[in-house]
Amino acid sequence: MGRKAMDISMIHIHRMTGNDVAEVAELEKQCFSVPWSEKSFRDEMTNKLAIYFIARYDGKCVGYAGFWNVSGEGGITNVAVLPGYRRKGIASLMIEKMIKEARGLGLELLTLEVRKSNISAQELYKKYGFDIIGERKRYYSDNGEDAWIMTKSFLENRE
Repeated sequence: MGRKAMDISMIHIHRMTGNDVAEVAELEKQCFSVPWSEKSFRDEMTNKLAIYFIARYDGKCVGYAGFWNVSGEGGITNVAVLPGYRRKGIASLMIEKMIKEARGLGLELLTLEVRKSNISAQELYKKYGFDIIGERKRYYSDNGEDAWIMTKSFLENRE
């Protein structure tokens, strides 16, 4: 993204639609060693359990995040930000959006898997109240790395 400071107020988060899929699939290739295909994202747009958001800056898709709503629980599938736009608050905005959506749907929790080596992502999730509750051995297919299971419960916030 260069040296120019980014105005975070210029980030627009909205629900992903079929019109966003090709751009999100390209972003995915830049973010992950085993990227989802464009067809996978198209399938998600017709999946009634799937809720995805994209982040746009100056009209460009710079990030996306999503979760599945299954039986009162949200399973976060991915949070991704283009390399040149990281550490600028975009992932935080998307996590806040997912938390707000999950609460609005009355979900009991949000859960996710994160690479044990991805300390910065773990710290970000901890900032939003996610706790490590377990691990998945050899979870990642690209290198067999283990994952932490992190969960944020909404139950204690109910009256």
